[in-house]
Amino acid sequence: MATPADSSSRHSRPWHHHPHVRSGSELTLGERAADRLRNGMGSWPFVFGALVFLGIWMAGNSNRGFDKYPFILLNLLLSCLAAMQGAILLIAAKRSDQVASELAQHDYDQDRRSEHMLERLSTEFALLREQNADLQRQMTAVMAALNPASTAEVAGGQSAGPGEA
Repeated sequence: MATPADSSSRHSRPWHHHPHVRSGSELTLGERAADRLRNGMGSWPFVFGALVFLGIWMAGNSNRGFDKYPFILLNLLLSCLAAMQGAILLIAAKRSDQVASELAQHDYDQDRRSEHMLERLSTEFALLREQNADLQRQMTAVMAALNPASTAEVAGGQSAGPGEA
């Protein structure tokens, strides 16, 4: 039996697998890199780390720092990061679209299988209904042959009890 601690730890882990979405060793190196970079750059630790880095850079470079022209090197670094980050985010978005496409294909395949199953069950149900109607007609014919008076009452909606016929 799962305890509350088990269920909370199960939900705190990130979702990695879906039976019909490629993952792990099935992914190419580029796809794995895109997933890792998206998860890294799109997180609060990255934002806080960037703020700490900027704070340290500004504090270290404010009075006679290592950059001859204040913050020119930082500006260059941030511009390069922004250029790379834009490309990385586009790659990650493309990967997310691919995962969504695989999930949509799985849903479509499941819907088609369900539709075929429902059609088959509907056909079988119609056949069973037809067979049931045939059996009722045969039963009525047999009852009419055995006792014509009680069959007329049953067919008319009246049930003949014992001794009422």
